[in-house]
Amino acid sequence: MQVQIVNKSHHELPQYATEMSAGLDLRANLSEPVILKPLHRALIPTGLYIALPQGYEAQIRPRSGLAIKRGITVLNSPGTIDADYRGEICVILVNLSENEFVVEDGERICQMVIARHEQVDWQPVEQLDPTERGEGGFGHTGVK
Repeated sequence: MQVQIVNKSHHELPQYATEMSAGLDLRANLSEPVILKPLHRALIPTGLYIALPQGYEAQIRPRSGLAIKRGITVLNSPGTIDADYRGEICVILVNLSENEFVVEDGERICQMVIARHEQVDWQPVEQLDPTERGEGGFGHTGVK
């Protein structure tokens, strides 16, 4: 699929790490490092702007390596970039560790997955079809 992109960063375009990767690594586009103190968050720019086709979204997801090794994650995960958004892609990073983390220019900070989606056409009804599970949730199906 082809997606229009404007790259105002000083980094190359996002790439898939392997042939079968689902997510593209996005890099921080910074004029100076950003220090994330424990439990603090920051909006990190990427310098990228995209135009997705209608019916698609870009999902911004944490990088597993940063999460497990450093406690850094994407706060509103997954973040959604709608097809009609034309602003810069920025990423809300949060530091869930006990140590400061320095976000450097060019650092891979998240993954972006392009996904198809549907829009609903609500059909108001008086009640829903019954299922075996019914209203049970939040651990209702038990532990196996």
